[in-house]
Amino acid sequence: LVNMAYLSIIGSHTINGVAQIHSKLLREFMFKDFYELTPLKFKNKTNGITFRRWLALCNPDLFSLIMECIGEDFIRNDYQSLQIFRQYALNKNILLRIQQIKMKNKLRLAHMLEDEYNIEINIQSIFDVQIKRIHEYKRALLCLLHAITLYNRLKKNSKVVPRTIIIGGKAAPGYAIAKKIIKLINDVADVINNDTHIGNQLKLLFVKNYRVTAAEYIIPAADLSEQISLAGTEASGTGNMKFMLNGALTIGTLDGANIEMLEECGAENMYTFGFTVEQVQQRRQQGYDPYESLKNEELRLAIDQIRDGYFSSDDRSRFHDIIDTLLRDGDHWMVLGDYQAYINKQDEVSRDFLNSQLWYSKCIHNIGGAAKFSSDRTIEEYAKDIWHCKLHKNGLPNNIKEEFSSTNHEQISRHNSTDSFTIRDTYEEQL
Repeated sequence: LVNMAYLSIIGSHTINGVAQIHSKLLREFMFKDFYELTPLKFKNKTNGITFRRWLALCNPDLFSLIMECIGEDFIRNDYQSLQIFRQYALNKNILLRIQQIKMKNKLRLAHMLEDEYNIEINIQSIFDVQIKRIHEYKRALLCLLHAITLYNRLKKNSKVVPRTIIIGGKAAPGYAIAKKIIKLINDVADVINNDTHIGNQLKLLFVKNYRVTAAEYIIPAADLSEQISLAGTEASGTGNMKFMLNGALTIGTLDGANIEMLEECGAENMYTFGFTVEQVQQRRQQGYDPYESLKNEELRLAIDQIRDGYFSSDDRSRFHDIIDTLLRDGDHWMVLGDYQAYINKQDEVSRDFLNSQLWYSKCIHNIGGAAKFSSDRTIEEYAKDIWHCKLHKNGLPNNIKEEFSSTNHEQISRHNSTDSFTIRDTYEEQL
């Protein structure tokens, strides 16, 4: 048999990972022998995103505020100048305006979700978002277990900071367990959202047909970005960067580009938790036992509810295969192992959210820290180190302010069709 990855390495002049930890894993584990033979072939090029789409076009109010504070060089040809925005992290006027912009974006998203899903959204709640492909390693189940934990706390009349948990993504056609996870999310949402005892203190929503256009609504409105893959499994990620640029705070593992985001925004401005790559490897070598985690009463209750059909009264055995992956089959993605650390960090998020000045100061540090993650930087590095070609910097048209400011969210509308996220042709032309 021919190993296509090995053949590609032999036939290529450069092999690169897309985040520092990803490149390290390629060098030290996956392709260790090849790296020792030809170390100069291996490079790192951390992914990036275009600020023009993921800030200027989808969040024009925030874009205008940043330009007012630091000028427009960061969107033209000096992405690093976005770091200057950090200087406003203690400016009460700017903090208030950031908060107002976030609330406006949350209100717009809430109206759309209410229309589409017939659900009342509390815009004062934490908009807690996980939008990405549905794959076990990305651990939507961990996010869901937190939602169930909050629900159980509310049923016991415990005080909980209101949350709206939004999950979105698609599963591969033949990925049965991923599709079952989507079904579980929707079944749990049906129970939570129709429980009059908890009112609008907690809502759970699965966004159907998630895609870029949906992201352009959701990302500017997010308070919290869920980047919770098992350490060592995510190559980089770019959604994490989009949320960061739009002022969402990240709760995440030390995986993919999260590590570099932490370095850029500061550890105090990001909520990290969970096993490291080394700890994951160590636990697997020693014999990881998911049943040990069931000593946690809140986790055991949530697992029992899923297994016993609390959220699927029409078919109480519907989710036994999911429970089997977590217990009988060894919990390969260590969802249960990271549960307590995740819950503890989520409790910290709730406490911090109540302090708006602290929260939005962290937001500004994240926005400024996103400078490194411009695709302009990524392309520059590819051009210089891999393609060996000259990069022509032509900037953007002189009418950049008019062009982007005219793209406001009144131009974004829904068709009369069943497609809940569509945009007018005039908006598409500007993309």
